Amino acid sequence: MVTEEEWEEAQKRQLRLRYLSCVAGIVILGGVSLPAMALGAAITNGGIVRFLVSAGLLIGFVAPSMWVMIFVANKQQVDADTKVRQLNRDLSDAIVSADREAAQRRVQARRQEFESRVANALDMADGESEVIEVIERSLASVVPDSPTELLLADNSHAHLVRMASVSPTGEPPACEVDSPDRCPAARRAQVQRFSDSDDLDACPKLRNRVEGRLSALCVPVSIMGRVVGLIHATGPPHEQIAEDSVEDLETLAKLAGARIGLLRVMAETQLQAATDSLTGLFNRRTFEGKVSALRREMDGMAVAMVDLDHFKILNDTHGHETGDRALVLFARLLKESFRSEDLCCRHGGEEFAIAFPACIAVQARNALNAFRSRLSAAISVAGLPSFTVSAGIVDAKMHEDLPAALARADSALYQAKFGGRNQVVVHDASGQTIPLAEDPLGLDVPSWSLAALADMRRKLR
Repeated sequence: MVTEEEWEEAQKRQLRLRYLSCVAGIVILGGVSLPAMALGAAITNGGIVRFLVSAGLLIGFVAPSMWVMIFVANKQQVDADTKVRQLNRDLSDAIVSADREAAQRRVQARRQEFESRVANALDMADGESEVIEVIERSLASVVPDSPTELLLADNSHAHLVRMASVSPTGEPPACEVDSPDRCPAARRAQVQRFSDSDDLDACPKLRNRVEGRLSALCVPVSIMGRVVGLIHATGPPHEQIAEDSVEDLETLAKLAGARIGLLRVMAETQLQAATDSLTGLFNRRTFEGKVSALRREMDGMAVAMVDLDHFKILNDTHGHETGDRALVLFARLLKESFRSEDLCCRHGGEEFAIAFPACIAVQARNALNAFRSRLSAAISVAGLPSFTVSAGIVDAKMHEDLPAALARADSALYQAKFGGRNQVVVHDASGQTIPLAEDPLGLDVPSWSLAALADMRRKLR
């Protein structure tokens, strides 16, 4: 590479050489003219011949010097021209490099803008449904001409589910991979490009599709370091997606995986904070909050306290593992036996609280008695030692806080325990026991199961 200083120095040397050449020419010409004329006069007798001889001698004396000066000047000119050509090449290379760097900066700026906008959109998404919407819009922006879909593993990580899809034809690529373990991109945790589905090394799941031969791109999606899905795009054979779009899809996969992973961790953390770790039922704090919210929306609500009878003896006799199994079975049946709007809570140890919105205490008693019958059968099926439950139920008073209502339900529970256990006791607002009102057929069923009761009566007939 020729520097600017070297080029300037070469120009100065060339200028000095010109001046020196002029001076040297004058000096040499003046110095040899008189000797040449004298020598010519001495050799010849005069006349025109003397001048011709003198001129020839002058030329003979001056020519070598001029040749030397011309040679030096030419050499200097060649050196200067070489430096000029090198400077031109360096300048051209610099322009090409600058254009390439400018293009790279433009691409990087565009990619950073895309990443920033996607990250901002994902950050504003509250749940997975909004995240999926952002992903669909991003896919439509990055690869508008290619059918593209997002596949994510379900909770078991055994099956892939199509969560998002965009397509210019309206039909998704319909990847046939049904598990992350069977996807090459997921197994290898790297982008996979297939130029032709008929190639020997193409993914087998690309062959024999309705649309025929195609090219495909698979970008793995990772959540907290584990590949749980992929972005799958297809196109005509040998027409691969542009590299810029591939990098955008990788960026989208990275950001979407991180956001979905964060939302799932937050949901799991909130669930753990809201539920009992053993039974999966609401804990006391969550139960109280949800009941308070329901009571602001409706007036009537029955509240029950339920307790496993002689649970300490069960634990001491058969071990804590058996006791835990009994609690888990009991909690599972609670969730399965009542309405979706009913709230169940592990209040502490073997004691549980239940809230029945839009229900009165005598109706809740029917539901609990039916539950007790179902529990007895479930215990036998599970192979657990036999145990029973007792319950106390009250109607929550207007403007009565939950702890006060639970305290009254606990008094009814105490009466059920004191009266021999394995029963449900209902107290009115004054603390008096409300007698059991039996169905004409002698069946204790919740009032909201009248349709099921009518169907049972038809079968009995």
